[in-house]
Amino acid sequence: MSKKQCRYSSVGGQALIEGIVMKGPKGKAMCVRLPDGTIHRELNHRTYLKDRFAFARIPMLRGVITFVETLIDSYGDLMRSAELSGFSELEEQESDSKLDKWISAHFGKWMMTVISVFSAVLSVLLSVGIFIWLPSFLVDIVTGNNLVKLHPLFEGILRIIIFVLYMFLVSMQKDIKRVFMYHGAEHKSIFCYENNLELTVENVRKQIRFHPRCGTSFIFVMLILSIAVSSCLVLIFPTLATVNRLLWILVKLLVLPVIMGLGYEFIKYAAKHDNLFVTILAAPGLWMQRITTKEPTDDIIEVGIESLKVALYGLEEKEEITADDIEMMPKFEDTNEEH
Repeated sequence: MSKKQCRYSSVGGQALIEGIVMKGPKGKAMCVRLPDGTIHRELNHRTYLKDRFAFARIPMLRGVITFVETLIDSYGDLMRSAELSGFSELEEQESDSKLDKWISAHFGKWMMTVISVFSAVLSVLLSVGIFIWLPSFLVDIVTGNNLVKLHPLFEGILRIIIFVLYMFLVSMQKDIKRVFMYHGAEHKSIFCYENNLELTVENVRKQIRFHPRCGTSFIFVMLILSIAVSSCLVLIFPTLATVNRLLWILVKLLVLPVIMGLGYEFIKYAAKHDNLFVTILAAPGLWMQRITTKEPTDDIIEVGIESLKVALYGLEEKEEITADDIEMMPKFEDTNEEH
């Protein structure tokens, strides 16, 4: 396969629990290592809002819509992989405590559902508290709210530090570390394909695990853009940084869609351009992948290869892509897919 052929389409993916999902010309392919050691392969097709409605393709707005749809898709894929790999059953067995049994026996399963919803809401509130309220609170304490114009800059830098530290601590967990190994296998498999090499374990193993189109880069772009947007708001409305801190946090939440839209447009731009501006903004995401990706073992690489093959060729394997196949391949422009 020539280098010219590689440019006709792109693939994007996501690491799962004992598996990988890839989006390619044939649809969304999911491959998961089953408890018996075999690899489960499935191919799904989904029509997104941008494929049905013109408004979903409007610049800025399309970024928010794509982000939400990707988030929903990612959660569903993660739950599906947990079910296939047997992880969810193991979790249920480990969490089947006496308290759980007592609640279920006295209040029924509906109470467990209520508790699950409450836990989800609590998780969102904790995320807002850790990544939005805490940096602002700490900057207020350190500066005494004297450096108003620089408040967004210090707040943003502190948020990045907290995020990096959080991801580092999470990566130390055994289960998460294995997911990050699948993340590495996903990147390596895509690089192998983009470098026109045969998709074998040996060829994939030689590739680097840091990919410029990774979702990690998108997160860092959003963090950097949040500093720029917040700084602009303070310069335009100087009193914003001195008002009640809860109101400032509300403003930050309200401008999140704007930041998502800008981040999406930058990632699309970065996919088509290679210049100093793109290199500088993309660099932190590549550095962060030293935490969010790990070197995979051969059995994990096998899953990455299978997922990529299904996304490219369908469930019926094919040795190579013909010229006719290349012509039929859709051009994938949504580059904020998780890599």
